[in-house]
Amino acid sequence: MGWFTAPEYWLSRLVFQRALAVVYLVAFLTAALQFRALLGERGMLPIPRFLRRVPFTRAPSLFHLRYSDRLFAVVAWAGCAVSAALVAGADSLVPLWAGMLLWLVPWALYLSIVNVGQTWYGFGWESLLLETGFLAVFLGNDEVAPPVLVLFLLRWILFRVEFGAGLIKLRGDACWRKLTCLHYHHETQPMPGPLSWFFHHLPGPLHKAEVAANHVTQLIVPFLLFTPQPIATAGAALMIVTQLWLVLSGNFSWLNWITIVLALSAVRFPGNAPTTPAAPLWYEVVVLAVAVLVVFLSYHPVVNMVSRRQVMNRSFDPLHLINTYGAFGSVSRVRYEVVVEGTLDEVRDEDHEDHEDHEDVEWREYEFRGKPGDPRHWPRQFAPYHLRLDWMMWFAALSPAYAGVWFGALVERLLENDRDTLRLLRRSPFPPDQPPRYVRARLFRYHYTTWRQLRATGACWDRTYVRDFLPPTRLAAGAREP
Repeated sequence: MGWFTAPEYWLSRLVFQRALAVVYLVAFLTAALQFRALLGERGMLPIPRFLRRVPFTRAPSLFHLRYSDRLFAVVAWAGCAVSAALVAGADSLVPLWAGMLLWLVPWALYLSIVNVGQTWYGFGWESLLLETGFLAVFLGNDEVAPPVLVLFLLRWILFRVEFGAGLIKLRGDACWRKLTCLHYHHETQPMPGPLSWFFHHLPGPLHKAEVAANHVTQLIVPFLLFTPQPIATAGAALMIVTQLWLVLSGNFSWLNWITIVLALSAVRFPGNAPTTPAAPLWYEVVVLAVAVLVVFLSYHPVVNMVSRRQVMNRSFDPLHLINTYGAFGSVSRVRYEVVVEGTLDEVRDEDHEDHEDHEDVEWREYEFRGKPGDPRHWPRQFAPYHLRLDWMMWFAALSPAYAGVWFGALVERLLENDRDTLRLLRRSPFPPDQPPRYVRARLFRYHYTTWRQLRATGACWDRTYVRDFLPPTRLAAGAREP
């Protein structure tokens, strides 16, 4: 079939595959370094407990066969190794069928992690990586030219990411329609970056221009992806520029980067395509079958997009083959943060209701890596690396309901000075051999300082106590580990 392949996209495929492999590598590295405290056998949401109540059909995963922390580590680090091999181009050194199997490995391994990841893996970019990674299996290697159907299915993902996000904004918060959401967003976003303070202080008219440009990019430009070249390339380039702007303004894990990777697949780079043989019949049949499957499964995402009750970031099948996306349908006007503190002192019962620090009790603050804490601590750039605990702490500040299943376990681990949990933090105020006697959590309102305050104090944040989030809590008698 002469229409089946598009040799002129050979370089687009190469760039897309190498970039996607880098995102895979970051995702597996994140899992390897954080899972013990979050999901391990002694984690806040242990995987073995999850596996006992959720069947394989609802959450397909290799861990239904067997789970141990050692096996999870093997899966995560094996994913890192395969991803690194794909970054280096290992899929081009083997036959077509072997290259496809090589791309299938990280998808299957990461699916196994996501499907047991519970709250910690409930973010839209997990499904986005899996959906993109599944199509990458069928994109081929140097033995065949890129298949047209897979290239268009990748654009279909990108279209749903951008257009779905644009629709959820128009249907959601009124500030998107009034072009005023960026008056608040840079201050209240989940995890600010090193430049977020400066973005927040941009002039109001420029903020409105940013929102208007965002609407154009998400509601109009996505349709250009299905037009002839070079218009499709121009549309993809506009999306890439917009995503890079978001990369500068905050920490959004690999959401922006995987979107950029998808846009790269629609860019037609200049250069002569190498000569490749015709695609084998079995490969054409497989690609056609996958295309039919994706079209069939796209029914629910399309219905969701056109619905007035559109939902964000939902998977419609346990394999995460087709999903719906969206972000910031509503924007918080005020930033709250949960500040966690511990003490070595004894806390009397009457002090539990005291809203101020008791003069006899010295409370020491735990410092997180990414979320705001010390007003003088300037935010750092972590994305595309994903600080899962820090993100969930942002949700906890929005509503205690978001923290109901894991926050108590976090406090318990802090009272134990649990080594794996403390590794998720920037700094613990207590030495390893001297855990705190009590831990408490308090809710503060945070807002950016002004230029004058920044010069005078060096602090980028100002914070005000709101209320107690968790009263002073200690381990039950005899519960502390030796």
